[in-house]
Amino acid sequence: MLAPKKTKHRKMQKGRGRFRQVDTRGTTLTFGKYGLRALEEKWLTAKEIEAARKAIAFVFRKEGKVWMRIFPDKPITRKPPEVTMGGGKGDVEFYVFPVKPGRVIFEIDGVSENAAREAFRLAASKLSIKTQFIKKE
Repeated sequence: MLAPKKTKHRKMQKGRGRFRQVDTRGTTLTFGKYGLRALEEKWLTAKEIEAARKAIAFVFRKEGKVWMRIFPDKPITRKPPEVTMGGGKGDVEFYVFPVKPGRVIFEIDGVSENAAREAFRLAASKLSIKTQFIKKE
């Protein structure tokens, strides 16, 4: 699974949800010709991102190049069930990436547009947010 190799601070606060906010960074295609853009705000888990990456790799086998523009580095902690209040923060359960609308999640180059659309359709079915296919003009 995707997780940071080293972390200076192992636990992080959840933060307040900033709704109806559009991402300002990572909104344009930088590396590839085709991309998959997020249209909703949500935490994407490491499992979802890895499943989508595998779906793209399955379509292309060994042709083309894929770039992942996001990485889950926000730790989410949980305390075990039936534990009383106090005793500190729980252990890290999984990692997420907080996605905002407009963020490019994946980019592809070196394949036809139809193949890219099919790969992104499969990848989008693995993600829990609405996405959009984009291409460089």
